[in-house]
Amino acid sequence: MTGATPQRGDLFENVTERVAPTPRPRAHDAALLEVGPRIFSSMPRRDQRTKAMCYVRGLLEVQGRKSIRNIATLFGGDAAEQSLHHFITSSTWDWAPVRRALAQHVEHVARPQAYVVNPLTIPKAGDTSVGVERRFVPALGQVVNAQQAVGVWAAAPDWSSPLNWRLLLPQKWLADRKRRRQAAIPESAVPESLGQCSVKAYLEMVKWYRLPIRPVVMDAREADVAAVVQRLRAVDTPMLLRVDGGLRLTVEEAAFPRRGASMTAQQIMSMVWHLRHPGRGPGELPGAACPVVAVQTALSADGRRVGPAEGMQLIGVAERGHWPAELWLTDLNTTGAGELLRLVRLARRVERDLSEVADQVGIRDFSGRSYAGWHRHATLASAAHAVAVLSGAPHRSLLHAVI
Repeated sequence: MTGATPQRGDLFENVTERVAPTPRPRAHDAALLEVGPRIFSSMPRRDQRTKAMCYVRGLLEVQGRKSIRNIATLFGGDAAEQSLHHFITSSTWDWAPVRRALAQHVEHVARPQAYVVNPLTIPKAGDTSVGVERRFVPALGQVVNAQQAVGVWAAAPDWSSPLNWRLLLPQKWLADRKRRRQAAIPESAVPESLGQCSVKAYLEMVKWYRLPIRPVVMDAREADVAAVVQRLRAVDTPMLLRVDGGLRLTVEEAAFPRRGASMTAQQIMSMVWHLRHPGRGPGELPGAACPVVAVQTALSADGRRVGPAEGMQLIGVAERGHWPAELWLTDLNTTGAGELLRLVRLARRVERDLSEVADQVGIRDFSGRSYAGWHRHATLASAAHAVAVLSGAPHRSLLHAVI
């Protein structure tokens, strides 16, 4: 009937035909049509799967902020906005199976070298977004009003893609019954540090995604390193942890003059540098652009040795005349310096792709009180990120590798 208001379930039907055509096919169209049906198959209803495709398309195509309102302008305005808002904040679909399907798809077509655990700060203007509070962010060197999350990324030298997310919930949010109720925060959520949140984000993925064991690269400078090592060793995960110079370790390298002494990581690397490069200051680096120095150490906690029986390597990385620019602790004791350096650089790959891809598809753009809404948005933004990666050189050929 002419002038009839479309029903909510009909708003997104045949959405490809409803959207005005562009002069040329968009690079992501084929990837979205290939990936979408696979990763959204766990959604119980057809209209949910259709809206998920629309939402991801909106994240890829809308210019500027990827709000629900802006995404809805592609698919019908106010009515579409209401429908999408319900789909993200109040619908029944579970984001965990979607993330698992996405992770398995990425693993199948792209073969990551490692998983990188990376913190994400999301600045906010108000105090209603779930988990927001004023906090000091070391990377920014200042106090900001923000949400704090952790992402687990599959990574290789020329690409990376987020697979899982965990939102860090401050004590004041968890202790406030009204806030918990309004945001629908589950009762299972408990206070945790950023380090605990990082490890749990990885362990969730290990438990539910059925992925191959790969090294995990993690910034542990704000974490209890011994606790991180113990929990990762418990699930047989090789690790490469960025550590603070103040971390105390016992030197076990046979040629080290103070073998058996407890020293800070910074002290160890300073001494090793002078032993291996006598007469040369840290500003006088050898020919390699980014040399790596490793020394065998042991980590202890409460008087007990932590980690593998053969100890762990402390890795120093020099860059632009600074020594050490970074310190890393690893149980990859038989891995060569070149391969360790490639793994270290995966953390930089993730930082680059966070800026150039994830931020462009709106990973920080969800504005709402709902805990479930945040997770659903993060899940669909991860799908949009994967589509963007798979549809761009040099990854276009990977799309067709799916059996």
